[in-house]
Amino acid sequence: MLPLVLKEINIFLSSITGYVVIIVFLVANSLFMWVFPGELNILDSGYATLDTLFLIAPWVFLFLVPAVTMKMFAEEKRSGTLELLLTWPVSDLQIIMAKFLSGVILVLFSLLPALVYYYSVYQLGSPPGNLDTGGVWGSFAGLFFLASAYVAIGIFASSITDNQIVAFITAVIISFFFYIGFDSIASLPLFSNTEEFIVYLGINEHYRSMSRGVIDTRDVIYFVSLMAVFILITRVVLQSRRW
Repeated sequence: MLPLVLKEINIFLSSITGYVVIIVFLVANSLFMWVFPGELNILDSGYATLDTLFLIAPWVFLFLVPAVTMKMFAEEKRSGTLELLLTWPVSDLQIIMAKFLSGVILVLFSLLPALVYYYSVYQLGSPPGNLDTGGVWGSFAGLFFLASAYVAIGIFASSITDNQIVAFITAVIISFFFYIGFDSIASLPLFSNTEEFIVYLGINEHYRSMSRGVIDTRDVIYFVSLMAVFILITRVVLQSRRW
């Protein structure tokens, strides 16, 4: 499986896609944090905090991750190389995991430069270092899990079509629903008695929980379970081609 992971990573790094994702992620967050005036601007707010990053980043990833994953299976189907790939001496699950891990690694690559934000805000504190370090690292962990869940959703969306645009739109819609959709459903009067349960099904609830700086095993299990579900569904989709 390792050769497949390296192959996917090499595809990202040998094309402009991977670099565009990293640059767009950093630029988009930088604009809100340092350039655009308003409450989200760190210099305007007067507080040394990374709340803006962790508020904006999930929305940036909502579009960037599907842009990365949309061609993982869709392009293989369109070009006819998927059948060749399925003849390799690896299982369907290993192929899916290779693509998933390559997507997660690219997400990690985009998050590492964001540590510059942490250093900058750390130095801006009065005194320097006056920052909720636990909350920051918890938020980084939550953001990593959130983006990894987007990767799993994006791979599934790519597996059900040979059109990259359709895969992109499908991944965005599903990711959006899991991120904020359950919160919206829970706010309806019809579900007032089950509001807490419905909110708990959404990504945002667990992301907020991890952002408090405490890594609860329930949140980790939620994200791992969500990723596993979409990976397994993707496996079923691939296996259905042989039926």
